[in-house]
Amino acid sequence: MSDRPLLVLNGPNLNLLGKREPAIYGTDTLADVVRLCVETAAPYGVTVDARQSNHEGQLIDWIQEAREEHAGIVINPAAYSHTSVGLLDALSACDGLPVAEVHISNIHRREAFRHHSYVSAAASAGVIVGCGVQGYAFAVERVCRLLKAPLSGVSAP
Repeated sequence: MSDRPLLVLNGPNLNLLGKREPAIYGTDTLADVVRLCVETAAPYGVTVDARQSNHEGQLIDWIQEAREEHAGIVINPAAYSHTSVGLLDALSACDGLPVAEVHISNIHRREAFRHHSYVSAAASAGVIVGCGVQGYAFAVERVCRLLKAPLSGVSAP
């Protein structure tokens, strides 16, 4: 494992966390999510590169860059989960990078069109749904554990 960072990608409307539909998504902000990811990765000596975009093409560009620049990917594709074969193809091309998919809400308890995620087929490290923002910590820890053991003397969250 190199010292490359973990890429944490957030899709459309996740910039509105804490403001948009708090009954579904909670009151934590995207900044809170990033802080949680950084704190979860730290015991493994892994840094986090967190990004958010409302644009599918931008997410695809970042995923393609991750092939050379990142150790793994945690992605919440949001609404693109259910529509984007492009994200699936980009993630599938990340041979050898662990990929974990996260959804804050339980997509299987919501509208029928949300029950299928194209991205899940490329999520080699797992799919986490319905755990609120804590799902990000689960996903980051999973990818970090696949990459390396916790640093000596430090217990992982």
